[in-house]
Amino acid sequence: MQNHFELFHLPQRFDTDMAALDKAYREVQNRVHPDKFINATDTEKRVAMQWATRANEAYQTLKNPYKRAAYLCELNGIDLQTESNTAMPGEFLMQQMEWREALEEAKAARDIDALEALNAELQGARKAEVRKIGEQLDAQDFAEAAHGVRKLMFLEKFSTEIGHIFEHIEG
Repeated sequence: MQNHFELFHLPQRFDTDMAALDKAYREVQNRVHPDKFINATDTEKRVAMQWATRANEAYQTLKNPYKRAAYLCELNGIDLQTESNTAMPGEFLMQQMEWREALEEAKAARDIDALEALNAELQGARKAEVRKIGEQLDAQDFAEAAHGVRKLMFLEKFSTEIGHIFEHIEG
């Protein structure tokens, strides 16, 4: 079975051309769109739907830097162990504690400015981690990239948490 990159005829690397991905996705979707199979057999309709679903999943994976990095690690035999391996460098754990403390203080004070500053800091850290992971993946250092993917997983979840607190305060 083709991997996601092969499905869209893209090179298997982290630094993916998003315009080429979008174009390839539209082409695949156009070939398997349900409207093209109105007069087809049930089997042909089911196969087309499976391809459309697979294309959607592949597109969502490759479009998102976190998911794309995790996918590349897995393609190269690295088990991310996201459920069982939560070990992080001490420095990153300290940073997490500082961010959590800042989040709790901003939440308690309903301080939108503090939340925005924390969110900006987090997005900067996320961007730096994505860049670092990209370099590691392109250098085929998949084990180190996996550590970065686990950090990025925390950053993504924490960013979502900040978003929920924004909604709660503003709502």
